[in-house]
Amino acid sequence: MGILEFNSVSKSFGEEVVLHDINLSVEEGEFLVFLGFSGTGKTTLINLMAGLEGPSKGSVTYRGQPITGPGPERGVIFQNYSLMPWLTVGGNVRLAVDTMFPNLSKAERSEKVAHYVKMVGLSHAINRRPAELSGGMRQRVNVARALAMDPEMLLLDEPLSALDALTRANLADEIEGIWDADKKTCVLITNDVDEAILLADRIIALNPDGTLGQEFKVGLERPRDRSAMNSDAAFKALRVEVTQYLMDVGIAAKVEGGKALPNVSPIHGVPAAVTGATTGMAEERFLDFSQLHKVYPTPKGPLTVVEDFDLKINKGEFISLIGHSGCGKSTVLTMAAGLNSISKGAIKLDRKHVEGADPERAVVFQSPNLFPWLTARENCAIGVDKVYPKASQAERQDVVEYYLERVGLADSMDRPAADMSNGMQQRVGIARAFALSPKLLLLDEPFGMLDSLTRWELQEVLMEVWQRTKVTAICVTHDVDEAILLADRVVMMTNGPQATIGKIVDVDLPRPRTRKALLQHPDYYTYRQDVLDFLEEYEHGAKPKAKTAPKAIAAE
Repeated sequence: MGILEFNSVSKSFGEEVVLHDINLSVEEGEFLVFLGFSGTGKTTLINLMAGLEGPSKGSVTYRGQPITGPGPERGVIFQNYSLMPWLTVGGNVRLAVDTMFPNLSKAERSEKVAHYVKMVGLSHAINRRPAELSGGMRQRVNVARALAMDPEMLLLDEPLSALDALTRANLADEIEGIWDADKKTCVLITNDVDEAILLADRIIALNPDGTLGQEFKVGLERPRDRSAMNSDAAFKALRVEVTQYLMDVGIAAKVEGGKALPNVSPIHGVPAAVTGATTGMAEERFLDFSQLHKVYPTPKGPLTVVEDFDLKINKGEFISLIGHSGCGKSTVLTMAAGLNSISKGAIKLDRKHVEGADPERAVVFQSPNLFPWLTARENCAIGVDKVYPKASQAERQDVVEYYLERVGLADSMDRPAADMSNGMQQRVGIARAFALSPKLLLLDEPFGMLDSLTRWELQEVLMEVWQRTKVTAICVTHDVDEAILLADRVVMMTNGPQATIGKIVDVDLPRPRTRKALLQHPDYYTYRQDVLDFLEEYEHGAKPKAKTAPKAIAAE
């Protein structure tokens, strides 16, 4: 019998059934991970374990006794930090210590506080308040406070999802270290397949209908090194198996509709009546970054954020721009968009200098910035009406509907943005960008606010639409798999300040691409290792001597 048991558990909220007929046994000392898409009931499952919700049917027991509410033996760490903003790091952890050890002396309790703060590597920040901490540091406080309750079981509800990739990896390693040292039972909810495989003894998928899906045993030896796993055959096989299962149960075909794109030309294009909309555009060096610098004035003098960024991009290329936080990726992108002034050097698009914003350069940001009171159709039409001034209203509507269909919103065109999920809103943002028929598509971490499984969906959508248009594109990302999946070339940036291009990898993988096909391609993990090695070299703000970028930079 397990330490925690679900027996025929269902959970409903009104008419909506969130979890259906769950039978589950959590073994003492195991690290169990649940993987699933948004809306599959992951958080409800953790809330039932924590005693924050009760089942509608069936029973949830802990050591054979029904769970009727929260208990100190079950420590919970949520996605949101829930720290007391007026208390220091030590003060927040002391709340838990005072609750659990009221009979200890003040000095003994202070010693325990220091012990738990040290466990999560925050001794240097024990007197800081939450407002002075990064997101990763705040989540560490959350972990320390949960550990101070000295629970038998740790329940982790996507505690790392709001963090950047490097911070997320480091904190995951710390959680594994704590689990391994104390042999606590851990249940983790995540949407990251790599994170699940690196941490789990057992992975259970959650199906979209609220039932438990396939179970995967993780037999990889511990400790599991992230970099070493990339060349481990067992890791790669399990990664493919888990990914394919999740995609099969969760990603339905999103591309629908048979709307034909009308033969109209955008304002910045060459009229179709001449010799085609793309005739006359430069093919080589279509986008030319030449010795680009960005310098900001500061009280201590000029700060060079980006230095000597030099890149030549041919028409129709897809470039991924990757690097650690603060390396100037978004700065380069906003300069290309004309939203940020150039301090030195130049950017030319189709032989013309980039000066100010223009619809020929469409940008998709991390947040789609829709008008919440307008429908998907109306949000998409705003730019289209300006870009196609000579088209009829019916033709402009055809353009809007064509791209909304392409991103899987054929049935939601008249739905207000305010009623849409983050994923749906980002679909509208992507459709709006493509509908402008831009010369250049700029994507600034367009899927960064979404869970990784929703990202998979939208990456497939983006690739499908890009394959039709072959618009020249640059995508800023911190996701290694996303960078390789999308790009013809992955451009890696050194750490800032004075960030520049450190390395370029040519991705010679067949198109059209799908995640399933790439995971099984023999060269995929070689490209992945190239990027991982570079990022590891520049980890924790390191500034190794930048390598001379290869001549392949200039696609001439």
